[in-house]
Amino acid sequence: MVLVLAWLAASLPVEPLDLVIGLVLFVLALALAPDSVEALHRGPDAAEVAARSFEETLFRVGETVGLPWVIVDERGTVRQVNALAARQFAKLELGVPVSLSLRNPVLVSAIDNCRRTGASQTVEMQQAVPTLMFFRVHVAPLAPLLADMPTTHKWMVITFADVTEQRRIDAMRADFIANASHELRTPLTSVIGFIETLRGPAARDAKAREKFLGIMATQSGRMSRLIDDLLSLSRIESRQHLTPSGTVDLRGLLDEVSESLAPQAAEAGVTISCHLPPSAVVISGDRTELHEVFENLMENALKYGGDGGSIEVSLKPAATGSGYAYAITVTDHGPGIPAEHVPRLTERFYRVDAESSRKKKGTGLGLAIVKHIVNRHRGLMTIRSELGKGTSVEVLLPA
Repeated sequence: MVLVLAWLAASLPVEPLDLVIGLVLFVLALALAPDSVEALHRGPDAAEVAARSFEETLFRVGETVGLPWVIVDERGTVRQVNALAARQFAKLELGVPVSLSLRNPVLVSAIDNCRRTGASQTVEMQQAVPTLMFFRVHVAPLAPLLADMPTTHKWMVITFADVTEQRRIDAMRADFIANASHELRTPLTSVIGFIETLRGPAARDAKAREKFLGIMATQSGRMSRLIDDLLSLSRIESRQHLTPSGTVDLRGLLDEVSESLAPQAAEAGVTISCHLPPSAVVISGDRTELHEVFENLMENALKYGGDGGSIEVSLKPAATGSGYAYAITVTDHGPGIPAEHVPRLTERFYRVDAESSRKKKGTGLGLAIVKHIVNRHRGLMTIRSELGKGTSVEVLLPA
Protein backbone atom coordinates (compact mmCIF):
# COMPACT_ATOMS: atom_id res chain seq x y z
CA MET A 1 0.00 0.00 0.00
CA VAL A 2 2.87 2.38 0.80
CA LEU A 3 4.33 1.67 -2.63
CA VAL A 4 1.00 2.51 -4.26
CA LEU A 5 0.75 5.89 -2.52
CA ALA A 6 4.41 6.71 -3.12
CA TRP A 7 4.11 5.86 -6.81
CA LEU A 8 1.03 8.02 -7.30
CA ALA A 9 2.63 10.95 -5.46
CA ALA A 10 5.69 10.73 -7.70
CA SER A 11 3.75 10.15 -10.91
CA LEU A 12 1.33 13.08 -10.85
CA PRO A 13 2.62 16.64 -11.39
CA VAL A 14 -0.08 18.51 -9.46
CA GLU A 15 -2.06 18.03 -6.26
CA PRO A 16 -5.68 19.08 -6.85
CA LEU A 17 -8.40 18.26 -4.36
CA ASP A 18 -9.89 15.67 -6.66
CA LEU A 19 -6.54 13.84 -6.67
CA VAL A 20 -6.92 13.36 -2.93
CA ILE A 21 -10.39 11.92 -3.55
CA GLY A 22 -8.86 9.73 -6.25
CA LEU A 23 -6.27 8.39 -3.82
CA VAL A 24 -8.97 7.48 -1.32
CA LEU A 25 -10.99 5.67 -3.97
CA PHE A 26 -7.85 3.97 -5.22
CA VAL A 27 -7.08 2.63 -1.76
CA LEU A 28 -10.66 1.38 -1.48
CA ALA A 29 -10.43 -0.25 -4.92
CA LEU A 30 -7.23 -2.07 -3.95
CA ALA A 31 -8.80 -3.20 -0.71
CA LEU A 32 -11.74 -4.69 -2.63
CA ALA A 33 -9.64 -6.15 -5.48
CA PRO A 34 -8.31 -9.74 -5.41
CA ASP A 35 -4.86 -10.25 -4.04
CA SER A 36 -3.17 -10.13 -7.44
CA VAL A 37 0.35 -11.06 -6.43
CA GLU A 38 -0.83 -14.11 -4.46
CA ALA A 39 -2.92 -15.15 -7.45
CA LEU A 40 0.25 -15.44 -9.55
CA HIS A 41 1.31 -18.47 -7.51
CA ARG A 42 -1.99 -20.29 -8.18
CA GLY A 43 -1.30 -20.78 -11.89
CA PRO A 44 -1.48 -18.96 -15.27
CA ASP A 45 -5.28 -18.68 -15.30
CA ALA A 46 -5.36 -17.11 -11.88
CA ALA A 47 -2.53 -14.75 -12.88
CA GLU A 48 -4.42 -13.70 -15.99
CA VAL A 49 -7.57 -13.04 -13.96
CA ALA A 50 -5.52 -11.07 -11.43
CA ALA A 51 -3.88 -9.00 -14.14
CA ARG A 52 -7.26 -8.27 -15.69
CA SER A 53 -8.60 -7.31 -12.27
CA PHE A 54 -5.70 -4.96 -11.74
CA GLU A 55 -6.27 -3.36 -15.16
CA GLU A 56 -9.87 -2.73 -14.15
CA THR A 57 -8.68 -1.20 -10.90
CA LEU A 58 -6.30 1.07 -12.80
CA PHE A 59 -9.15 2.10 -15.05
CA ARG A 60 -11.25 3.07 -12.03
CA VAL A 61 -8.32 5.05 -10.65
CA GLY A 62 -7.96 6.88 -13.97
CA GLU A 63 -11.58 7.95 -13.80
CA THR A 64 -11.18 9.40 -10.28
CA VAL A 65 -8.02 11.43 -10.88
CA GLY A 66 -8.84 14.94 -12.07
CA LEU A 67 -6.34 14.92 -14.93
CA PRO A 68 -6.27 13.45 -18.43
CA TRP A 69 -4.69 10.00 -17.87
CA VAL A 70 -3.41 7.53 -20.47
CA ILE A 71 -1.71 4.16 -19.95
CA VAL A 72 0.48 2.70 -22.70
CA ASP A 73 2.30 -0.61 -22.94
CA GLU A 74 5.99 -1.19 -23.68
CA ARG A 75 5.38 -0.58 -27.41
CA GLY A 76 3.66 2.75 -26.76
CA THR A 77 0.24 1.32 -27.61
CA VAL A 78 -2.70 2.90 -25.81
CA ARG A 79 -4.19 0.47 -23.28
CA GLN A 80 -6.35 2.75 -21.12
CA VAL A 81 -7.78 6.26 -21.52
CA ASN A 82 -9.86 8.02 -18.87
CA ALA A 83 -12.83 10.22 -19.78
CA LEU A 84 -10.90 13.50 -19.39
CA ALA A 85 -8.19 12.34 -21.80
CA ALA A 86 -10.80 11.05 -24.27
CA ARG A 87 -12.49 14.46 -24.31
CA GLN A 88 -9.24 16.41 -24.54
CA PHE A 89 -7.58 14.21 -27.17
CA ALA A 90 -10.33 12.91 -29.43
CA LYS A 91 -7.92 10.97 -31.65
CA LEU A 92 -6.71 8.66 -28.87
CA GLU A 93 -7.79 5.07 -29.59
CA LEU A 94 -7.30 1.90 -27.61
CA GLY A 95 -4.89 -0.49 -29.32
CA VAL A 96 -3.35 2.29 -31.45
CA PRO A 97 0.21 3.58 -30.81
CA VAL A 98 0.11 6.95 -29.09
CA SER A 99 2.61 8.24 -31.67
CA LEU A 100 -0.07 7.82 -34.35
CA SER A 101 -2.87 9.25 -32.20
CA LEU A 102 -1.21 12.45 -31.00
CA ARG A 103 1.78 12.70 -33.37
CA ASN A 104 3.81 14.77 -30.94
CA PRO A 105 7.59 14.14 -31.07
CA VAL A 106 8.15 15.55 -27.58
CA LEU A 107 5.66 13.07 -26.09
CA VAL A 108 6.99 10.14 -28.10
CA SER A 109 10.56 10.96 -27.00
CA ALA A 110 9.48 11.10 -23.33
CA ILE A 111 7.80 7.68 -23.61
CA ASP A 112 10.91 6.20 -25.27
CA ASN A 113 13.19 7.63 -22.58
CA CYS A 114 10.93 6.33 -19.81
CA ARG A 115 10.86 2.85 -21.33
CA ARG A 116 14.63 2.80 -21.88
CA THR A 117 15.77 4.22 -18.54
CA GLY A 118 12.88 3.28 -16.26
CA ALA A 119 12.90 6.86 -14.92
CA SER A 120 9.94 9.27 -14.93
CA GLN A 121 9.97 11.99 -17.57
CA THR A 122 8.38 15.46 -17.44
CA VAL A 123 8.07 17.53 -20.61
CA GLU A 124 5.89 20.28 -22.06
CA MET A 125 3.91 19.78 -25.25
CA GLN A 126 1.46 21.92 -27.15
CA GLN A 127 -1.71 21.14 -29.05
CA ALA A 128 -2.66 23.50 -31.86
CA VAL A 129 -6.12 22.12 -32.77
CA PRO A 130 -8.85 23.15 -32.12
CA THR A 131 -7.18 25.89 -30.05
CA LEU A 132 -3.59 26.39 -28.95
CA MET A 133 -3.08 24.68 -25.58
CA PHE A 134 -0.02 23.82 -23.52
CA PHE A 135 0.36 20.74 -21.30
CA ARG A 136 2.92 19.61 -18.75
CA VAL A 137 3.20 15.90 -19.47
CA HIS A 138 4.46 13.37 -16.93
CA VAL A 139 5.38 9.85 -18.05
CA ALA A 140 6.04 7.32 -15.28
CA PRO A 141 6.60 3.54 -15.29
CA LEU A 142 4.14 1.25 -13.56
CA ALA A 143 6.97 -1.10 -12.52
CA PRO A 144 7.03 -0.03 -8.84
CA LEU A 145 3.50 -1.38 -8.52
CA LEU A 146 3.56 -4.32 -10.87
CA ALA A 147 6.99 -5.88 -10.57
CA ASP A 148 5.50 -9.37 -10.09
CA MET A 149 2.94 -9.11 -12.91
CA PRO A 150 4.52 -10.06 -16.25
CA THR A 151 1.70 -8.81 -18.49
CA THR A 152 1.78 -5.21 -17.34
CA HIS A 153 5.04 -4.47 -15.57
CA LYS A 154 6.43 -2.52 -18.55
CA TRP A 155 3.42 -0.27 -18.91
CA MET A 156 3.62 3.48 -18.40
CA VAL A 157 1.11 6.05 -17.17
CA ILE A 158 0.92 9.48 -18.82
CA THR A 159 -0.78 12.46 -17.18
CA PHE A 160 -1.47 15.80 -18.84
CA ALA A 161 -1.71 19.00 -16.75
CA ASP A 162 -3.16 21.95 -18.66
CA VAL A 163 -0.79 24.93 -18.21
CA THR A 164 -2.30 27.10 -20.96
CA GLU A 165 -3.55 29.72 -18.51
CA GLN A 166 -0.19 29.81 -16.77
CA ARG A 167 1.57 30.36 -20.09
CA ARG A 168 -0.91 33.12 -20.97
CA ILE A 169 -0.29 34.87 -17.65
CA ASP A 170 3.47 34.55 -18.11
CA ALA A 171 3.18 36.09 -21.58
CA MET A 172 1.00 38.91 -20.23
CA ARG A 173 3.52 39.58 -17.47
CA ALA A 174 6.40 39.71 -19.95
CA ASP A 175 4.43 42.03 -22.26
CA PHE A 176 3.48 44.23 -19.33
CA ILE A 177 7.10 44.63 -18.21
CA ALA A 178 8.22 45.33 -21.79
CA ASN A 179 5.45 47.90 -22.33
CA ALA A 180 5.99 49.60 -18.97
CA SER A 181 9.73 49.81 -19.64
CA HIS A 182 9.11 51.30 -23.08
CA GLU A 183 6.57 53.83 -21.79
CA LEU A 184 8.99 55.00 -19.08
CA ARG A 185 12.11 54.91 -21.22
CA THR A 186 10.74 57.25 -23.91
CA PRO A 187 10.13 60.31 -21.68
CA LEU A 188 13.18 59.50 -19.55
CA THR A 189 15.41 59.52 -22.64
CA SER A 190 13.93 62.87 -23.61
CA VAL A 191 14.59 64.37 -20.16
CA ILE A 192 18.17 63.06 -20.08
CA GLY A 193 18.80 64.45 -23.57
CA PHE A 194 17.56 67.93 -22.64
CA ILE A 195 19.59 67.92 -19.42
CA GLU A 196 22.73 67.22 -21.45
CA THR A 197 21.79 70.00 -23.87
CA LEU A 198 21.21 72.49 -21.05
CA ARG A 199 24.55 71.60 -19.51
CA GLY A 200 26.27 72.04 -22.86
CA PRO A 201 25.29 74.06 -25.97
CA ALA A 202 22.23 75.74 -24.38
CA ALA A 203 23.82 76.53 -21.02
CA ARG A 204 23.71 80.30 -21.66
CA ASP A 205 20.71 80.44 -23.98
CA ALA A 206 17.80 81.68 -21.82
CA LYS A 207 15.19 81.18 -24.55
CA ALA A 208 16.28 77.59 -25.28
CA ARG A 209 16.51 76.86 -21.56
CA GLU A 210 12.92 77.97 -21.00
CA LYS A 211 11.70 75.86 -23.91
CA PHE A 212 13.61 72.76 -22.87
CA LEU A 213 12.57 73.06 -19.22
CA GLY A 214 8.94 73.16 -20.35
CA ILE A 215 9.39 69.98 -22.37
CA MET A 216 11.18 68.31 -19.46
CA ALA A 217 8.32 69.25 -17.13
CA THR A 218 5.82 67.72 -19.58
CA GLN A 219 7.80 64.49 -19.91
CA SER A 220 8.34 64.27 -16.15
CA GLY A 221 4.61 64.69 -15.63
CA ARG A 222 3.99 61.88 -18.10
CA MET A 223 6.32 59.57 -16.17
CA SER A 224 4.69 60.57 -12.89
CA ARG A 225 1.19 59.78 -14.22
CA LEU A 226 2.38 56.44 -15.55
CA ILE A 227 3.98 55.49 -12.24
CA ASP A 228 0.84 56.56 -10.36
CA ASP A 229 -1.29 54.38 -12.64
CA LEU A 230 1.07 51.43 -12.29
CA LEU A 231 0.96 51.70 -8.49
CA SER A 232 -2.82 52.08 -8.57
CA LEU A 233 -3.21 49.00 -10.77
CA SER A 234 -0.87 46.99 -8.53
CA ARG A 235 -2.77 48.06 -5.39
CA ILE A 236 -6.14 47.15 -6.86
CA GLU A 237 -4.94 43.77 -8.15
CA SER A 238 -3.53 42.90 -4.72
CA ARG A 239 -7.00 43.46 -3.21
CA GLN A 240 -8.99 41.92 -6.05
CA HIS A 241 -10.22 39.05 -3.86
CA LEU A 242 -11.43 41.36 -1.07
CA THR A 243 -14.99 42.64 -1.28
CA PRO A 244 -15.20 46.38 -0.40
CA SER A 245 -16.80 46.94 3.01
CA GLY A 246 -17.69 50.66 2.92
CA THR A 247 -20.80 52.42 1.59
CA VAL A 248 -21.04 54.91 -1.26
CA ASP A 249 -23.76 57.30 -2.41
CA LEU A 250 -23.56 56.87 -6.18
CA ARG A 251 -25.68 59.92 -6.89
CA GLY A 252 -23.48 62.21 -4.78
CA LEU A 253 -20.30 60.65 -6.18
CA LEU A 254 -21.30 61.18 -9.83
CA ASP A 255 -22.35 64.74 -9.09
CA GLU A 256 -19.00 65.40 -7.42
CA VAL A 257 -16.95 63.94 -10.27
CA SER A 258 -18.85 65.86 -12.96
CA GLU A 259 -18.41 69.14 -11.03
CA SER A 260 -14.68 68.56 -10.62
CA LEU A 261 -14.35 68.09 -14.41
CA ALA A 262 -16.53 71.10 -15.27
CA PRO A 263 -13.57 73.51 -15.80
CA GLN A 264 -11.84 70.99 -18.08
CA ALA A 265 -15.09 70.48 -20.00
CA ALA A 266 -15.67 74.24 -20.33
CA GLU A 267 -12.14 74.70 -21.69
CA ALA A 268 -12.83 72.00 -24.29
CA GLY A 269 -16.25 73.46 -25.15
CA VAL A 270 -18.08 70.37 -23.90
CA THR A 271 -21.14 70.17 -21.65
CA ILE A 272 -21.59 67.37 -19.12
CA SER A 273 -25.24 66.52 -18.49
CA CYS A 274 -26.08 64.34 -15.50
CA HIS A 275 -29.36 62.45 -15.31
CA LEU A 276 -29.48 61.34 -11.67
CA PRO A 277 -32.22 60.27 -9.25
CA PRO A 278 -33.50 62.97 -6.86
CA SER A 279 -32.42 61.06 -3.74
CA ALA A 280 -29.30 59.23 -2.58
CA VAL A 281 -28.44 55.82 -4.06
CA VAL A 282 -26.32 53.95 -1.50
CA ILE A 283 -24.37 50.78 -2.31
CA SER A 284 -21.52 48.82 -0.75
CA GLY A 285 -18.18 49.89 -2.15
CA ASP A 286 -14.90 51.75 -1.86
CA ARG A 287 -15.59 55.43 -2.46
CA THR A 288 -12.05 56.30 -3.54
CA GLU A 289 -11.91 53.48 -6.08
CA LEU A 290 -15.35 54.21 -7.54
CA HIS A 291 -14.42 57.90 -7.76
CA GLU A 292 -11.42 56.80 -9.85
CA VAL A 293 -13.68 54.70 -12.08
CA PHE A 294 -16.12 57.48 -12.99
CA GLU A 295 -13.47 60.18 -13.16
CA ASN A 296 -11.55 58.00 -15.60
CA LEU A 297 -14.61 57.32 -17.75
CA MET A 298 -15.67 60.98 -17.89
CA GLU A 299 -12.11 62.12 -18.63
CA ASN A 300 -11.89 59.60 -21.47
CA ALA A 301 -15.18 60.90 -22.85
CA LEU A 302 -13.76 64.45 -22.75
CA LYS A 303 -10.44 63.49 -24.31
CA TYR A 304 -11.60 61.18 -27.06
CA GLY A 305 -15.29 62.03 -27.54
CA GLY A 306 -15.31 65.75 -26.79
CA ASP A 307 -15.66 66.57 -30.51
CA GLY A 308 -19.35 65.73 -30.14
CA GLY A 309 -19.82 68.72 -27.84
CA SER A 310 -21.69 66.92 -25.06
CA ILE A 311 -21.40 64.05 -22.58
CA GLU A 312 -24.30 62.38 -20.79
CA VAL A 313 -23.95 60.65 -17.43
CA SER A 314 -26.91 58.63 -16.17
CA LEU A 315 -27.72 56.57 -13.10
CA LYS A 316 -30.76 54.30 -13.15
CA PRO A 317 -31.93 50.88 -11.93
CA ALA A 318 -30.37 47.99 -13.85
CA ALA A 319 -32.51 45.91 -16.17
CA THR A 320 -34.69 43.33 -14.44
CA GLY A 321 -33.04 39.92 -14.40
CA SER A 322 -29.53 41.29 -14.99
CA GLY A 323 -28.42 40.35 -11.49
CA TYR A 324 -27.33 43.92 -10.75
CA ALA A 325 -29.02 46.81 -8.96
CA TYR A 326 -27.80 49.95 -10.74
CA ALA A 327 -26.50 50.96 -14.16
CA ILE A 328 -24.21 53.97 -14.62
CA THR A 329 -23.67 55.05 -18.21
CA VAL A 330 -21.21 57.60 -19.63
CA THR A 331 -21.95 58.50 -23.25
CA ASP A 332 -20.14 60.79 -25.68
CA HIS A 333 -20.97 61.77 -29.27
CA GLY A 334 -17.46 61.80 -30.65
CA PRO A 335 -15.92 59.94 -33.61
CA GLY A 336 -16.42 56.50 -32.05
CA ILE A 337 -14.07 53.52 -32.07
CA PRO A 338 -13.64 50.88 -34.81
CA ALA A 339 -15.33 47.62 -33.80
CA GLU A 340 -12.12 45.56 -33.92
CA HIS A 341 -10.55 47.68 -31.17
CA VAL A 342 -13.44 47.63 -28.67
CA PRO A 343 -12.75 44.16 -27.13
CA ARG A 344 -9.14 45.13 -26.41
CA LEU A 345 -9.69 48.54 -24.83
CA THR A 346 -9.27 47.23 -21.28
CA GLU A 347 -5.90 45.62 -22.02
CA ARG A 348 -2.93 47.27 -20.39
CA PHE A 349 -1.20 49.81 -22.64
CA TYR A 350 -3.57 49.10 -25.51
CA ARG A 351 -4.32 52.22 -27.54
CA VAL A 352 -6.42 52.74 -30.65
CA ASP A 353 -4.11 55.61 -31.66
CA ALA A 354 -0.93 55.60 -29.57
CA GLU A 355 0.32 59.00 -30.74
CA SER A 356 -3.01 60.72 -30.13
CA SER A 357 -3.30 59.07 -26.70
CA ARG A 358 0.13 60.34 -25.61
CA LYS A 359 -0.65 63.86 -26.80
CA LYS A 360 -3.79 63.77 -24.65
CA LYS A 361 -1.71 62.57 -21.67
CA GLY A 362 -3.09 59.06 -21.68
CA THR A 363 -1.06 56.26 -20.08
CA GLY A 364 -2.88 53.30 -21.66
CA LEU A 365 -3.78 51.96 -18.20
CA GLY A 366 -6.98 53.85 -17.39
CA LEU A 367 -9.53 51.32 -18.59
CA ALA A 368 -7.48 48.42 -17.21
CA ILE A 369 -7.72 50.07 -13.79
CA VAL A 370 -11.45 50.67 -14.26
CA LYS A 371 -12.02 47.02 -15.19
CA HIS A 372 -10.19 45.74 -12.10
CA ILE A 373 -12.06 48.09 -9.76
CA VAL A 374 -15.43 47.12 -11.26
CA ASN A 375 -14.51 43.42 -10.95
CA ARG A 376 -13.54 43.95 -7.31
CA HIS A 377 -16.98 45.47 -6.71
CA ARG A 378 -18.51 42.36 -8.33
CA GLY A 379 -19.78 44.51 -11.17
CA LEU A 380 -19.67 44.44 -14.96
CA MET A 381 -18.41 46.97 -17.50
CA THR A 382 -19.59 47.04 -21.11
CA ILE A 383 -18.24 49.28 -23.89
CA ARG A 384 -20.33 50.01 -26.98
CA SER A 385 -19.13 52.21 -29.83
CA GLU A 386 -20.01 53.00 -33.41
CA LEU A 387 -17.96 55.04 -35.85
CA GLY A 388 -19.41 58.51 -36.26
CA LYS A 389 -21.91 58.05 -33.43
CA GLY A 390 -19.80 58.03 -30.28
CA THR A 391 -19.07 55.69 -27.42
CA SER A 392 -21.07 54.51 -24.42
CA VAL A 393 -19.60 52.82 -21.33
CA GLU A 394 -21.98 51.11 -18.93
CA VAL A 395 -21.04 50.01 -15.41
CA LEU A 396 -23.41 47.64 -13.61
CA LEU A 397 -23.09 47.39 -9.82
CA PRO A 398 -24.85 45.29 -7.19
CA ALA A 399 -26.72 46.90 -4.31
